[in-house]
Amino acid sequence: MLREFKNHIKTNLSFLVGSKLLIACSGGLDSIVLSKFCELLKLDFAMAHCNFKLRGDESDNDEGFVKLFAQQINTNVFVTHFDTETYAKDNTLSIQMAARELRYVWFKKLALDHNFDYVLTAHHADDNLETFLINLSRGTGIEGLIGIPEINEIFVRPLLPFSREEILSFAQENKLKWREDSSNSSTKYLRNKLRHHVTNELKSAVPNFLNNFKTTVSYLKQSNEFIKHQMVKLKKELFDTSEGGNVIKIPISRLREYGNPRTCLYFLLRDYGFTAWDDIEQFIKSQSGKQIFSNSYRLVKDRDYLLLSPIVEEISDRCYQISEEESMLMIPSGTLKFKEVLEMSDIDFKTIFVDKAKLKYPLTVRKWKEGDYFYPIGMKGKKKLSKYFKDEKLSLLAKERVWLLCSDNEILWIINYRADDRFKITPQTKELLKITIT
Repeated sequence: MLREFKNHIKTNLSFLVGSKLLIACSGGLDSIVLSKFCELLKLDFAMAHCNFKLRGDESDNDEGFVKLFAQQINTNVFVTHFDTETYAKDNTLSIQMAARELRYVWFKKLALDHNFDYVLTAHHADDNLETFLINLSRGTGIEGLIGIPEINEIFVRPLLPFSREEILSFAQENKLKWREDSSNSSTKYLRNKLRHHVTNELKSAVPNFLNNFKTTVSYLKQSNEFIKHQMVKLKKELFDTSEGGNVIKIPISRLREYGNPRTCLYFLLRDYGFTAWDDIEQFIKSQSGKQIFSNSYRLVKDRDYLLLSPIVEEISDRCYQISEEESMLMIPSGTLKFKEVLEMSDIDFKTIFVDKAKLKYPLTVRKWKEGDYFYPIGMKGKKKLSKYFKDEKLSLLAKERVWLLCSDNEILWIINYRADDRFKITPQTKELLKITIT
């Protein structure tokens, strides 16, 4: 097995050679064999051991064993103690999840503090099979079925191609000693139940089961890479960012052309934290204005489009004021600048000119509300903002981002859109005020 491990490192993980490595070592069979392999290959490594204080003297004896082993192979070992039960209770986690969080955070800190390039863990093929079955039982997607990643950020799992049987055989042949975790014999946890009652039976019933499983996972990984590549192309075709403000427009008609909107939406939206796929499938048939939220994003149905945008702090009740003496005002959508000029220049949607004598200070900037109206410049009569937005075909999210510049509660400018006719420059105007948004 040592030769196969060496070839695996050379062929697939050559970046580990010459790198500074940290091995997560519990003292169990797998991590002891991994540490021994790294010693025999003369890799540059130290070890890290977590004492979770969950098994009394047994936990302390594991710690002592790892320290002694580190001396025997002439490498450094970092040791830490965790009050795992308290952490689990305080954070409403299972003991297993609490221990996982604690150790991975500590490993990352060690890597940062001591300049380790990679952290090696001793997960192997049997662990991968158990993870596959756990994820399968939870109804996971394809990414859950490809199992444990061999490389994930700084974490590398060099033993992943090898079975527990191979690892045990090497340890016995080389007379290695290791610690047995008594909790591994308990069927309290799902992983242990699968190990004792499912995976062993599968391997017994089908002698080549583990190799067949590894082949299947390889196919799943290839399929997943193909899907990722296709999703990049699909996002380029479907994601329209012309709306601005970090809003992505997805045309529903184009989405339906792909024949399976639910699957497309799953791959398009999963990276934004959405999980309610049944609701989202019905969502595209719902009436305009419906919304679905993830922890950090929201999806809005707006006529023929789905609008995806980050959830931002609610600012609808904010109001800003600027006095006559001030020349600049910062608002969420940009910076307003006020400057007296002698004559008008080019006008665009970011610039207006008004008769300063018609203004009543302080000017205010606020969000629009239902019932607001203005007198569109160049037109006779007033118009409700809701009707103006509809005529301009503004989406629901675009309307939410509209700010109004007001004088004595009269709308002076729908910022970035249109000025009000009541404040326009006339032949009688003596003071011209240029207002811009940048």
